[in-house]
Amino acid sequence: MGSCLSARIKAESPLHIGLSFKSARDGNDKGNSISKSSSVSTPRTPRTEGEILQSSNLKNFTYNDLKTATRNFRPDSVLGEGGFGSVFKGWVDEQSFAATKPGTGLVIAVKRLNQEGFQGHREWLTEIDYLGQLHHPNLVRLIGFCLEDEHRLLVYEFMPRGSLENHLFRSKLFTYSTCIATCLLRFSFSLFGASGSAHFQPLSWSLRLKVALGAAKGLAFLHSEEAKVIYRDFKSSNILLDSDYNAKLSDFGLAKDGPTGDRSYVSTRVMGTYGYAAPEYMITGHLTAKSDVYSFGVVLLEILSGRRAIDKNRPSGEHSLVEWAKPYLTSKRRVLQMVDTRIEGQYSTAGALKAAKLAIQCISTEPKLRPNMNSVVKALEQLQDSSETSGAKGGPISEPVDKSSQGSDTTNNKAVSYPRPSASILNL
Repeated sequence: MGSCLSARIKAESPLHIGLSFKSARDGNDKGNSISKSSSVSTPRTPRTEGEILQSSNLKNFTYNDLKTATRNFRPDSVLGEGGFGSVFKGWVDEQSFAATKPGTGLVIAVKRLNQEGFQGHREWLTEIDYLGQLHHPNLVRLIGFCLEDEHRLLVYEFMPRGSLENHLFRSKLFTYSTCIATCLLRFSFSLFGASGSAHFQPLSWSLRLKVALGAAKGLAFLHSEEAKVIYRDFKSSNILLDSDYNAKLSDFGLAKDGPTGDRSYVSTRVMGTYGYAAPEYMITGHLTAKSDVYSFGVVLLEILSGRRAIDKNRPSGEHSLVEWAKPYLTSKRRVLQMVDTRIEGQYSTAGALKAAKLAIQCISTEPKLRPNMNSVVKALEQLQDSSETSGAKGGPISEPVDKSSQGSDTTNNKAVSYPRPSASILNL
């Protein structure tokens, strides 16, 4: 049993960020169902911190409010930890948002900024700027914030099913982290049980398609002509699931406004999570919506294979999911050998081939060859419909195949140490 270390460096974000937004009617969207029940935005000029906080339709909580709601930020209320800090479970009144007794009222998730963390005030403000204005069924709802003395907190709707990452890969047993050099650099490692353990049951094929489709709709909304937002950190740990396994995108600290005018890209410091970031973005710093499409393709591969984007615990040559998967994806005969063994028998051969074809298109090294997210949504909707029809009619289901060289995220059913993927400056 080895240990894995992940480093995270404080993220870059402008001091004056954000857009002025105005709502648009659903009828203005020329696409399919992607923008239904959503609010969209029209970019204008960058805004100051005061303008962002004053114009957001969010609840301004006091620190004592959230301290009471989370039972004084008790350790047993912790839902998770990241570069930003810790996330706590709490309860508030559904109408007044006043703190209530545990188990009553509205369940919330409170993210508290670690004052010695890597994601600082700027990312906290970026989160408010975007999620305070953008509303869509497949974006996590930001309820409010707290800015009081040195305290920086964000309050979200509670997502009871946790992240897609958890369901695909792990059951959390132990986490250790430490900071060095005044926390400009953080090392952390976590010990997780084998995939599919009792804590997080593996998702079925149908639920995987549902989650992929929901996440795709959220990303398509961000890329829409009205919103023009590049997410920049699309990964399985940022896809949260509600009680019905509806996927919602979270963590907008690295989001950027898309290009305007005759510009085809945004020049920016290279940020993101290794293994998910598009190769051309890592090389040039040129950010486009197609950069997000590449990241979606990586997550789709994770969903199909049950493997992590980067896994140093695997044999040499299999550390990178994209590089390992490409030979399988380009061969119809070998595609089934890469599919997660835990969902064997749940999918049709045709369905697996279609999903693999979509994945290989999304991770194309040439951005122009990648589909846009509207096309991805349509492809997944068709795949979901055909899978449901195939299952209802007893259509052809995959036969057992030899996957001795594939496997999911297990090693003889023993606990394996993995780092939580985190965004950072990508060293080229």
